[in-house]
Amino acid sequence: MLKIKVKTLTREIVSLAEELGLRAVPEYRTPDGTRIDVAILNGEQRLLAIELEASFKWFPQRLLYDIVKAHRAGFPELWVVSNFSSKPGWVMKYAEEIGLSLRIIGEGSVLQELRISLPSGT
Repeated sequence: MLKIKVKTLTREIVSLAEELGLRAVPEYRTPDGTRIDVAILNGEQRLLAIELEASFKWFPQRLLYDIVKAHRAGFPELWVVSNFSSKPGWVMKYAEEIGLSLRIIGEGSVLQELRISLPSGT
């Protein structure tokens, strides 16, 4: 499996968000001091947290941490971009239990999925 090109993908996400009239903030600092790799905002409204998981070590634990960060920061949705195929069932169930929409998506399809899923900014 190939490692994610984090810097390149971050730039592409930021550019796409701008095209859609939204704002993408790399290394978004949450109120409790953690960071989200990329936050998609419409004005001050938090739309989507994106975490780029280039490391495959401890994937379920990293995924759980990403869920907690996004939820505590007030994001309704989290996308974890990873080329690692894992079945973190109980972690997915936890996201559902706390009301966070979670998708694990491959690097190759994230931009197309963002283009389809994100609303245009106002």
